[in-house]
Amino acid sequence: MKKPFVFSVALAAVAALSIVPAVAQDSAMAAPMPTPIPTVGQTAPAFTLPSQDGTNISLDQYRGKWVVLYFYPKDMTSGCTIEAHKFQDAQSQFNAKNAVILGVSVDSADSHKQFCARDGLTFHLLADTGHTVVSAYGSLGNYNGVSIANRNTFLIDPTGKIAQVWTRVNPATAASTVLDAIPGGTPPAAPAGMTGAVEPN
Repeated sequence: MKKPFVFSVALAAVAALSIVPAVAQDSAMAAPMPTPIPTVGQTAPAFTLPSQDGTNISLDQYRGKWVVLYFYPKDMTSGCTIEAHKFQDAQSQFNAKNAVILGVSVDSADSHKQFCARDGLTFHLLADTGHTVVSAYGSLGNYNGVSIANRNTFLIDPTGKIAQVWTRVNPATAASTVLDAIPGGTPPAAPAGMTGAVEPN
């Protein structure tokens, strides 16, 4: 009398096992592909984001200027503080080359405001809490399950095209490297390739 019951259980187990690979395959197919990093010569993706002072900043408003667009993992962490200070210290030199500095992370505008107040930063830090701009520039990363911006930098020329790309930059030398890449400086080094995740240090 128990055999039909055992047989039914066995059939149910086989059916369940056959469903698992299909579900896994569907999940893999549904996973979004990461956006590639824009390349030199490409039109820079347009954006409008809030800055630390509450104003909206758009890429289009800087047409005719060089734009240094740098992505960084997190406000008030050691590496990001070093990088921000280097850009701040060289701001007059960037101004002299008709260049503006825009920092972007996934932190909030309030977090940016605190960062700027604490460290005396006067250039714009933009809040991309929705990850739209970070994603458009192929710079969305992950650190221990938390979304961050990878430490990538883009130099955008006065016509709105990408002139240079640096990935996994060194926060201590990024500002000087970008400054040298703007006409009037020394020739820029070849872009480095991305190799793994970026830690928010």
